[in-house]
Amino acid sequence: MATETSDGENPTRGTVNEGAAPDADEQARPEARVGWRYTLSRVRQDSTARLGLYIIAFMTFVALFAFVDSQLLDYAIAERFLYSPVADPANPQILQPPVGITNEFGTGTWAHPLGTDHRGRDILVRLIYGTRIAIQVGIIATGIGVVIGTLVGAVAGYYGDYVDDVLMRAVETIYAIPFLVLVIAFMTAFGRNMTFAMIGVSITTVPVFSRLIRSRVVSVREEDYIEAARAAGVRDRNIILRHVIPNSFAPVLVQATLQIGVNILIVAGLSFLGFGAQPPTPSWGQMLSNSRGFMLPDP
Repeated sequence: MATETSDGENPTRGTVNEGAAPDADEQARPEARVGWRYTLSRVRQDSTARLGLYIIAFMTFVALFAFVDSQLLDYAIAERFLYSPVADPANPQILQPPVGITNEFGTGTWAHPLGTDHRGRDILVRLIYGTRIAIQVGIIATGIGVVIGTLVGAVAGYYGDYVDDVLMRAVETIYAIPFLVLVIAFMTAFGRNMTFAMIGVSITTVPVFSRLIRSRVVSVREEDYIEAARAAGVRDRNIILRHVIPNSFAPVLVQATLQIGVNILIVAGLSFLGFGAQPPTPSWGQMLSNSRGFMLPDP
């Protein structure tokens, strides 16, 4: 029953039952389109981003299996159930074709579904264990590029004027250099190992993300909640990290899922040219380099 106050007002109109449907005003209230939750919801709605994340998750699982077997178990699983990806087999079946195909060395069988290389090693097993290098460099290089590129683009877009000019001209200078030339020059100067390969590849991806997020920040910085934060005396650093970047990050995250694949191709190209992982560690580019001499005479 409703109760009245001393001045005649009726503040309580009854008791709301638990589980009751929300009233019309609450249903009509629009969802706040700010913050990390909204950004992640946008990514979930993007079919391209979801497909990219599924592929990355599968490759990461394969890479983790290969890492555990190679680093912790010394290829015990491969040698017990498959074939060693680094050692020559005791009785090598050289240049066996894929299953169902016949060449001068025999007919392909399910024992080696993708055939064997010039040293008798199973190509499928080396493909699986080469995923370690591909996914490691792809994810780490992309992650470094996302962090640096996001910060550079957010600062440039937020402040504008000469800060924007200086940062974006520097980014465009990197963007103007062919990525493969830049990475090879970087590795030639500092060393031909995977650490410098990852750093070099990450440098080439910084312009991609900085330019992408800057275009979003230019519009986000004019929103009312940004003006309110400025009026409340919030520091620019906190505004950029807590408001500007979270509300501009959706396209960056989508691009990151695609950039991982691009970076894997870059690293494969480096390995093909001899700038990546060195034998006997299996890597995709190195496998292509070793097999190119056999492609034309016996495809």
